[in-house]
Amino acid sequence: MKVLLDLQYLNVATTGIKTYMMELAHAAIAYPHPDIEWVFSHDPQTQSADQTFKGPQSKIQRLNYHLDYFRWKEFQLPDLVKKHKPDVLICPDFVSPVASLSCRRLTVLHDAFFWQMPQNYPKWWRTYFLRLIIKGLRQDTTLITTTEYSKISLEKHLGKKHPISVIYQAPKTLKHELGSTFLEENDLVNSKYFLHIGTFDKRKNLPLLVRAFDQFLQKTKTDFKLVLAGGAGQSAKSNDYPVVGKLIEELGLQDKVLLTGYVNDNLVKTLYKNAFTYVFPSENEGFGIPIIEAMEMGIPVIHSDQSALMEVAGQAGLAFKTGDQRDLMEKMIILILDNDKINSMIRQGLEQSKKFSAQKFIEGFQNVILRK
Repeated sequence: MKVLLDLQYLNVATTGIKTYMMELAHAAIAYPHPDIEWVFSHDPQTQSADQTFKGPQSKIQRLNYHLDYFRWKEFQLPDLVKKHKPDVLICPDFVSPVASLSCRRLTVLHDAFFWQMPQNYPKWWRTYFLRLIIKGLRQDTTLITTTEYSKISLEKHLGKKHPISVIYQAPKTLKHELGSTFLEENDLVNSKYFLHIGTFDKRKNLPLLVRAFDQFLQKTKTDFKLVLAGGAGQSAKSNDYPVVGKLIEELGLQDKVLLTGYVNDNLVKTLYKNAFTYVFPSENEGFGIPIIEAMEMGIPVIHSDQSALMEVAGQAGLAFKTGDQRDLMEKMIILILDNDKINSMIRQGLEQSKKFSAQKFIEGFQNVILRK
């Protein structure tokens, strides 16, 4: 069985989809199946390192990227299918070619955000991208998604014309620590801090976290800090970075809240391993990979009771009511008062993280690929 994996989107992916694509490619190599031959459209490391369309872009540069993406999906990828003659094509970035193909398709729809939160996307871009997604769902297509929550959400908007398989993804491979230099420079070596890693999309509810942290400091009179690592939201309409920055100033938390900007994998591991607690206040997620990364690093996790996060965390996290600032603050206080609770959460988290290994990730794909 020959499988073609489309990795073109790695040249712009910077968040969860990048992790998904890289870990899928790594797992395919690390855990080969005797009945499956993998063909990659691009070398994952080379494509991920391509800087052509990364960073701040002008309107012309963004237009050029969209044209490049369209050209790839609708012309170059179908040509690659004709060249390699795969039995299965996997598109892990929502979009499959509109053209008729001589193979089965596995198209990964990570979530239903485009349907659930139209206000977070430019109208023209959302209309165009949804059209690409829908037109690519044709012929012998199986949809892959990340959680049962995402499956239910997608079925609500797409119906059940195409079967949907849930395959839990693997967390990012974090092998090396940067060391203490960053912690020293930012006065975090001897400071306990709450941590959040991810883009500043509105659905992440980061202003809520900042306000809850401010309440936490007022109630406890402790010297804790809050580290928010990650770049701006993915569009101007969904970007909360300036909102968070202004809120920090209004609350006088400049010395208590650290905005690191985008951080590389080495620094991500350093931040995880030295954090007191990871906090995930999001109002909507398709999976929530930082929950597993944090648990794997042995730190407790506080998260909203949003369905996907509850599914991924199991009983190992400490859930608060989504959008409830006071409840989040109270959960933060619980953990500074109860060491037994912390130790129990760490043990449960380490066990929970084992359910999301690279081997289980690729075995999920192998089962769908070989299914008749």
